[in-house]
Amino acid sequence: MTLTSQLRLRHFRLVQAIAETGQISTAATQLAVSQPAASRTLAEIERIIGEPLFERHAKGMRPTLIGEVIMRHATTLVGDIDRIAIEVDAFRRGTAGVVRIGAVTGAAVGFVVPAVQKLKAMARLATVSVDIAPSVDLIEHLLRGDLDIALCRLPRHADARPFLIRAGRVEQIRFLVRAGHPLVGLSGLALDELAGLRWVIQASGMPVREAVDQAFTNRGLRIPGDTIDTSSLMVALAYLKDTDAIAAITQEVYELLVPNNTSNWAVLDMKESLILSPYQLIRKRDRPMTPVCESFVQLLEAELTKV
Repeated sequence: MTLTSQLRLRHFRLVQAIAETGQISTAATQLAVSQPAASRTLAEIERIIGEPLFERHAKGMRPTLIGEVIMRHATTLVGDIDRIAIEVDAFRRGTAGVVRIGAVTGAAVGFVVPAVQKLKAMARLATVSVDIAPSVDLIEHLLRGDLDIALCRLPRHADARPFLIRAGRVEQIRFLVRAGHPLVGLSGLALDELAGLRWVIQASGMPVREAVDQAFTNRGLRIPGDTIDTSSLMVALAYLKDTDAIAAITQEVYELLVPNNTSNWAVLDMKESLILSPYQLIRKRDRPMTPVCESFVQLLEAELTKV
């Protein structure tokens, strides 16, 4: 029989304890077994190995050369097993594990980030990844199993049957410009006053773009033709910085950027509000939730229900 089929975890624990304490009696006490039982176990190990693992001397026991080999691996193995036990216990209690969430930008800024902060305060060992992308991409990632949860919109004509969908929030669109933009300071602006300007906006078919285009169409206006299409907030900000372009952003992004940074950014004072269709909290119906994911969902739902 091979060593791997005969050696047990209790063998390695005893070797580690004797190496640490230098006394079989002390090692037995540390492991909560009797000294005769510890002596029998050590004899069993040495029979399996075929050589003594420790030299006995007046001051105790010290490992032989082969004993040092076994001791080194015993320390690693016992440490790994103990860490596994700790992590499994933390996983079951919902204080460790992995949470993979996807969200549209406004939802991530307004609700995902605060929920992640609260989760990490109670579950320091939890690993959280946040993917910011358009809804159509997030739904695809959910279907592939790359995400546990998504805060997004179910695309039009998409099959809702594979998903569990919980209520989310609507988004208000604000029009962001640089602080020195010519329209800053004017009140009650109408959409037709913005029609001739350049826009930095999501691509056609994306929710913000559809809402802006529909608003222009509903008022009998030609939809903006001078556009730079991007879903990247950083690209939009970089472009706005030195131009008179307009970016359509959500209220949550506005609250992050503007109130404490009025020297760089401003939003236009519009006559009418522009509201997006609501996004939802979505996950796959057949994907079980880990305890830490359940904890995160509860925190996220609490954020979403705040006024």
